[in-house]
Amino acid sequence: MASSPARPPSEAQLIGIDLGGTAIKLARCDPYGTVLAEAERPTPQPAVPGAVSMAIVEAVEQLDPGRLADRVGIGLPGPCDAAGRVARISINLPLWRDVPLAAWLEAQLGRRVVLGNDANCALLGEAWQGAARDVGDVLLLTLGTGVGGAVLLGRRLFTGHGGAAAEPGLIGVDPDGPPCRSGNRGSLEQFCSLGGLARLSPLDPLELCRRADAGDGEARAVWEAYGRPLGVGLSSLLYVLTPELVLIGGGLSGASHHFLPAVWREVEQRVLAVSREGLAIRRCALGNGAGRLGAVRLALDRLG
Repeated sequence: MASSPARPPSEAQLIGIDLGGTAIKLARCDPYGTVLAEAERPTPQPAVPGAVSMAIVEAVEQLDPGRLADRVGIGLPGPCDAAGRVARISINLPLWRDVPLAAWLEAQLGRRVVLGNDANCALLGEAWQGAARDVGDVLLLTLGTGVGGAVLLGRRLFTGHGGAAAEPGLIGVDPDGPPCRSGNRGSLEQFCSLGGLARLSPLDPLELCRRADAGDGEARAVWEAYGRPLGVGLSSLLYVLTPELVLIGGGLSGASHHFLPAVWREVEQRVLAVSREGLAIRRCALGNGAGRLGAVRLALDRLG
């Protein structure tokens, strides 16, 4: 999974798309992962399937008017079917349930399309060219509008029965916590997403991070409080997976130097040493580009 693909018979390019609740990020790449062009546009609001589909078509045509790319990989904030054709559900996008997005887009774009979970795509990107290269067992957590995740076991992406495995943001950490749109209460997402951080502070995350960097005690206390439930949720996942590496990605990962100490304290307190032996926890190396690059890798792997 982490190795580069053999030189393909065709030098046709690929497009990788990271669809989020607030932004659609695109990259046009060669088959070796070199970014040749990139773009970003706001996600239509409300982000209903039809409006998002139209926005993706317009963005792809603007990014590649010469039709140099013949395959498109798309990372979505939710599980897809095992064939990568249907967006099953997204609790952070309205009306997204069993949407045949790949078929819709292929009809409009005239290019082959494959879908994947956005966190899975981010981990594929990190395993290909980032922090998870040459690592066999990896857990990724993405912290942003929601909390997503992905798992690499034996260098293979674990998607489980039906393709919907690895949704760590929806595990419960407090049975009496805030309600989650998944139907759960007190899910990890309710504490460690942008909304969870907003419950701790009215400040924008960038401003909160800036103040903490400057030594502001109140800002640092907020990040400490943010890191504790993340450490609690991670502790349960470590007992199940015992990975070599935990990667932290998503928009909030830029403040990881402020909240990872609290995460580590919870992990060391709650997880037996044998279940965290040799464990590393660090920020993704590719930043916000991991999802787009991983979507390119998904298209390479699934579309040939």
